[in-house]
Amino acid sequence: MKVAYKILLVLLLLVSISACEQTELNLQENPNAVSPEKADANFLLNSVLLKFNTFHIGLWGPTSAITRMRAMTSNTYQSQLTPPSFNGIWYDAYAALLPDINALIPLAESRGLAIHAAIAKILKAMTAMTLVDLFGDVPYEEAVQGAGALSPRPESGASIYNKALALLDEAINQLNGTKAVRPTSDFFYSGNPDRWIDLANTLKMRAFLQTRLVDNQAGAKFKAIVDGGKFINSIAKDFQFPYGNNRVNPNSRHPFYNDSYENLDGTYQSNWYMWQMAEAKGIRDPRIRFYFYRQREQYDLTDRTLYSCIHSLVPDSNARPPFYRNVDPRMPYCVATYDGYYGRDHGNGQGIPPDGPIRTVYGLYPAGGRFDDNSFEQTRGQGTQGARGEGINPIMLATFVDFMRAEAALTMGTGENARALLESGIRKSFEKVLSFVPKGNFTRQIGVDANGNPITAEVFIPKPADITNYVNHILARYDAAPDDRARLDIIVKEYLIALWGNALEAYNTMRRTCLPTQLQPNINGIKEPFPRSFLYPSDHINRNSNAQQKPDLNQPVFWDKNGASCLE
Repeated sequence: MKVAYKILLVLLLLVSISACEQTELNLQENPNAVSPEKADANFLLNSVLLKFNTFHIGLWGPTSAITRMRAMTSNTYQSQLTPPSFNGIWYDAYAALLPDINALIPLAESRGLAIHAAIAKILKAMTAMTLVDLFGDVPYEEAVQGAGALSPRPESGASIYNKALALLDEAINQLNGTKAVRPTSDFFYSGNPDRWIDLANTLKMRAFLQTRLVDNQAGAKFKAIVDGGKFINSIAKDFQFPYGNNRVNPNSRHPFYNDSYENLDGTYQSNWYMWQMAEAKGIRDPRIRFYFYRQREQYDLTDRTLYSCIHSLVPDSNARPPFYRNVDPRMPYCVATYDGYYGRDHGNGQGIPPDGPIRTVYGLYPAGGRFDDNSFEQTRGQGTQGARGEGINPIMLATFVDFMRAEAALTMGTGENARALLESGIRKSFEKVLSFVPKGNFTRQIGVDANGNPITAEVFIPKPADITNYVNHILARYDAAPDDRARLDIIVKEYLIALWGNALEAYNTMRRTCLPTQLQPNINGIKEPFPRSFLYPSDHINRNSNAQQKPDLNQPVFWDKNGASCLE
């Protein structure tokens, strides 16, 4: 009897263990995780908005280097734009952002949260078009499907653009007249459906301008939105991410500020871009004091250890290489100007000398750094200087839209006045930049007047007359231009200045227009085609059996029909 009892206990124990094992094996969800149907839509939207900004601001590195908005510190495009360098952008889009967006849309729609769902669709559309703009054909429908598509196949860029435009139309229809509850976590537009409609329409305008070389109806589509008036046409509608000034837990400051105002040397700025603002046009752009902060008033041309000029030991305009002079006899070499604007020339990949204390760094706009008030102090101050990082990521601003409309007027026959839009775009840019004045400190005394009254650094803030003088100078050059291409060149150069902080739109514009002229050539004398698209990230190539790497950087995206010689 005892033996039988023991056998029964053993059998019961085995059955119990087997049942537990089956239960564990059948458990498909983490009991400690929040299931999708129980997720808070506001928290999920907050995650989407933050991850979208992370994705967008991450584009600055590669796009700013090749557009000369920031110095390219590799010898060639090929060495600058390597496949591993795009792993972060790919991760931000496909592993972080798009899964959250795809989870939010059905969740929000099932709960009648039309605004939440529409926002997600707008951001998905913009992300998808941006991936096409950068890489060409990319995964879309099969992307982020998990086990259902471990190796998602690429789709054509044209197809993805069409699907993105359809998403934007869906979002606009959901937002029109909606009475849905507004999100509590929308730090872009506070859940205002009209502002999100403005953005959606603006993104459609952007897509139509982008595809003007492959769609003969693009101009009419663009004009229809302009005529409707519901797009980003004032600074109050700007689509921008606001950074804070918190240093730790969390660090909410602008990445540019983290770059230049802690304890490391700031990124090398572009000598060509600073020269465009300082001297190239025959008038100094008043915005330069907001964009850049000079740590040195002038250069010690006897200290050869400070510089990396390639063709000379110290900055010397007489050492400017002949291929610089062939582009423009005034082309900056080694320094942008001799009154303190010091960065690097395009393609200077030499070693790093001890030049951190003399480099020009990011300024007040949009980084939340220091306004250049001729104080010429070092910026490695443990995050205590300037606006302490309280800047913005300028994703789509009204000033950008004016320049887009000016280009469309010259190239697509929209019937608008390109000259008037050029002026409007410049003035809106000044308005935007000057909105940062309250964040700066301009009370430092810099001298006294004839009566002994103190003069403060406020004298460096542009006055209305300064802005008018600048605008009139540009318009006079526009009026003197011999043809539409020369006029478009002026528009594009002014657009690049207004785009400071957003090089994605600069990269798109340059490929679309083959402008601006007189770009600084590679300092090493290397001639290579301007990159038509980026190589696929190494993670994507190594882990996706359906992925195939491009042969080089000369593969155009579907809307780019300008040819390999464009911007060569």
